[in-house]
Amino acid sequence: MAIENITMPQLGESVTEGTISKWLVSPGDHVHKYDPLCEVLTDKVNAEVPSSFEGEIVELIASEDETVAVGKVICTVKTAAETNVQPEAEPGPDSDAAGPKPEAEKGKKVRYSPAVLKLSQEYGIDLNQVKGTGREGRITRKDLLKIIESRGNEAESAPSKPEPAKPAPARDTPPASRPLPVREAGKEDTVIPVTGVRKAIANNMARSKQEIPHAWMMVEADVTNLVRYRDAVKEEFKRREGFNLTYFAFFVKAVARALKEFPALNSTWAGDAIIQKHDVNISIAVAAEDKLYVPVIKHADEKSIKGIAREIAVLAQKARAGKLAPEDMEGGTFTVNNTGSFGSVQSMGIINYPQAAILQVESIVKRPVIMEEGMFAARDIVNLCLSIDHRILDGLVSGRFLKRVKEILETVTPETAPLY
Repeated sequence: MAIENITMPQLGESVTEGTISKWLVSPGDHVHKYDPLCEVLTDKVNAEVPSSFEGEIVELIASEDETVAVGKVICTVKTAAETNVQPEAEPGPDSDAAGPKPEAEKGKKVRYSPAVLKLSQEYGIDLNQVKGTGREGRITRKDLLKIIESRGNEAESAPSKPEPAKPAPARDTPPASRPLPVREAGKEDTVIPVTGVRKAIANNMARSKQEIPHAWMMVEADVTNLVRYRDAVKEEFKRREGFNLTYFAFFVKAVARALKEFPALNSTWAGDAIIQKHDVNISIAVAAEDKLYVPVIKHADEKSIKGIAREIAVLAQKARAGKLAPEDMEGGTFTVNNTGSFGSVQSMGIINYPQAAILQVESIVKRPVIMEEGMFAARDIVNLCLSIDHRILDGLVSGRFLKRVKEILETVTPETAPLY
């Protein structure tokens, strides 16, 4: 019988896995080509996975809330040409209780997710002895975590055996061979399950900090001329174009210009090589309630300030409406984060993996500054905070890049920074 596999697609340039948040079909359902099968969450996008074939859903390999590597099978489809073939007998009502064993009895290969296989190998768990609680008795990551935690509790309560003389461990110090047990929530505590986009964000941030040696530097920029220029034209711009001219558009344009002069900042670490990207695609962070998206302004160096302002407005609106498409998130080479919109004046960003750097644009504040004449004046000052991948970048080139961004911003005029 011809059965086709549907695999986890790569929903972004650096995406290596996705989490099935919701199945939109069930075994036995008939689907047409391009019909949505499930909703998938990654650290970059929330998207629907379409069917590559027309036919009947045979089996949902991955369960909801399960993280699956790119290229791994998530479900199988019996193609339309084969839908008249008599299907195999369905398992009886008690088949779920045996976990994955019924599949083995039918001659099928038992499938486990990469996360389940990794945990079972690390903690020596025999998967044949595990009762799965997932769809159709599949073993999930949560099933193994419960076993690991129960082992830890048993180890704590079991009487200690005589051992060779060793220094006594500090009281309440957990064994190094297993993770700390999860503390139970108190009666007044609020338990918030970590699922969906938040889990994807957590995984990506942890990977970035674990793999990338971060370094950090900051400069102050006097953007008084920029503030005056933007404030003088913003009302007319809004009437003419229909969207806001923000300070952030000027910052993104300045970064794009500087990246053309310092391409080392527009790079990716590739293990045995450093890849300098030709295109300048600026990722911007957009918050939406408890979610964080990083859509991309493509070819930002080729766009006017008006064009960048429009892209910022469109991408932010799509992100907050949950309508970002995979192509909106792909290809980013450098990230600019507008932390100043929350009043922040100094911060250290975590690099958007696998990029080489991220720039935090802080809040513009009035400060007294000593001018060349020795007089004090109130000026508009902004902190620019740069986090870099120290495998790729050193202080010299990073400092020169920041200095150039500062120069561009401090010399903004209608002539040096035309809107159109």
